[in-house]
Amino acid sequence: MQAQEFDYVIVGGGSAGCVLASRLTEDPAVTACLLEAGGSDQSVIVQAPVGAVAMMPTRLNNYAYETVPQPGLNGRKGYQPRGKVLGGSGSINAMLYVRGNRWDYDEWARLGNKGWAFKECLPYFKKAENNEQFDNEWHGQGGPLNVTYPNHQSPLADLFIEAAEQRQIRRNPDYNGEEQEGTFHYQATQKDGERCSAAKGYLTPNLGRPNLKVITHALSSRIVIENGAASGIEYERDGVLRLAKARREVLVSGGAFGSPQLLMLSGIGDAEELKALGIESTCHLPGVGKNLQDHIDYVQSWRIKDRSDVFGLSPKAGMAFLKGIFEWRSKRTGLLTSPFVCSGAFVKSAPDVPAPDLQLLMVLSIVDDHARKMHLGTGLSSHVDLLRPYSRGTVGLNSRDPRDAPVIDPKFLSDERDLAVLLKGGQLQQSLMESAPFDTVRGKMLYAIDVNDTAAMIEDIRNRADTQYHPVGTCKMGPDKDPMAVVDARLRLRGVERLRVIDASVMPNVVSGNTNAPTIMIAEKAADMLKADAKA
Repeated sequence: MQAQEFDYVIVGGGSAGCVLASRLTEDPAVTACLLEAGGSDQSVIVQAPVGAVAMMPTRLNNYAYETVPQPGLNGRKGYQPRGKVLGGSGSINAMLYVRGNRWDYDEWARLGNKGWAFKECLPYFKKAENNEQFDNEWHGQGGPLNVTYPNHQSPLADLFIEAAEQRQIRRNPDYNGEEQEGTFHYQATQKDGERCSAAKGYLTPNLGRPNLKVITHALSSRIVIENGAASGIEYERDGVLRLAKARREVLVSGGAFGSPQLLMLSGIGDAEELKALGIESTCHLPGVGKNLQDHIDYVQSWRIKDRSDVFGLSPKAGMAFLKGIFEWRSKRTGLLTSPFVCSGAFVKSAPDVPAPDLQLLMVLSIVDDHARKMHLGTGLSSHVDLLRPYSRGTVGLNSRDPRDAPVIDPKFLSDERDLAVLLKGGQLQQSLMESAPFDTVRGKMLYAIDVNDTAAMIEDIRNRADTQYHPVGTCKMGPDKDPMAVVDARLRLRGVERLRVIDASVMPNVVSGNTNAPTIMIAEKAADMLKADAKA
């Protein structure tokens, strides 16, 4: 078997893996290997922000997983796109920069994860960030991740903010600052009209480092464990089985689906479940693949008159898109810099909840089934997301073949409390979109229902709601007393030495917002932990 040796072997070139590869090799004496199952991110479809709409509903740079049938969604299978490319899901997503609420991180600390309170996470958010608009105690300057307002702004975005203000939702431009609650224009991880993923910000500038080896199209199949410690990764490339040895540590950054899958393929997980698949247990760790949490998303759409500042299958929108191609190619400005999402809000479903538990996002197009169902004409959509679900799901194995997709069961709406909150969000969302500010532009509603018909809305939610692409928690961190904890507060795997999991899977609870920026923060913090532990 072909073998190479490094100080660190990192599995997964997504948001966390790119951060780790960059930060660990800042020291020229430290060597690292980054293994990514997908290919390069250096293509127009990735770098042009509008390219997300081509990747999310297809297998282009995308695993395009499906869930098992969901009883809470009337037996439908959900869709779970995940990036299969350098940058991971951060190379195919809508690029929104959202940290979540400080309450989320303080709750992590209250659960027994020392060092993860918001005051201890904020420095790493700031270290990662270069914010073009906000320069204050809440934001960073000079970091690899560029954050800004997208170049393309539609006046329709302001209609949403006006409608929200009429419902006493206050304007709050800096939702990542002192307070999260309110209505605003979304910031995005873009730079000079291009996507600024973790691959673009952290990895690309450092590919020339002699101490960093990036291997794409590398399918990791097993963590090699010797005498109770991880010593490397077996992976396949070009049909050849190879070995990347780790002198110091193996770092698993495959995401909420990929990380538990690799652990279980390596015999780390519930011993009885692995035995049923013919996998010998190397470490009985029943929490692997459990505690799956995701933001369920309910979309409502309305047709509008043909116009050139939105996306759609219509004469004006089509012509604007063609013009936008030339503008983006020549100046990196215009319509193609839009992440589709323009404005939104964080709100509380009830006065006594500790932090906003609903997120709204207005989109400059008709959205139906993750853009897998297209409609003629132009329109507007609004998404409402349940931010702190009670439902918990699982990730398991189909087989011992690493090529097989994992078994994904989010158990959406299995806890009835989730449906009650999402229903409130749907009613608020529809009332905003059907309020006076939109009267001059709003046409017929797709899948029309009466906002006061709760039975009809519940049925519509069960018929059409699905993921907002934020799965977390399947290798959660927790204290020794938690039997389902997979890693400790320093992200070290319990029961196997020299092995850590560093990605969104370690979140004990999903944050109240998009998960890309928090994942980058986790990796920044982990990089400092690794450096400190190497010196100890």
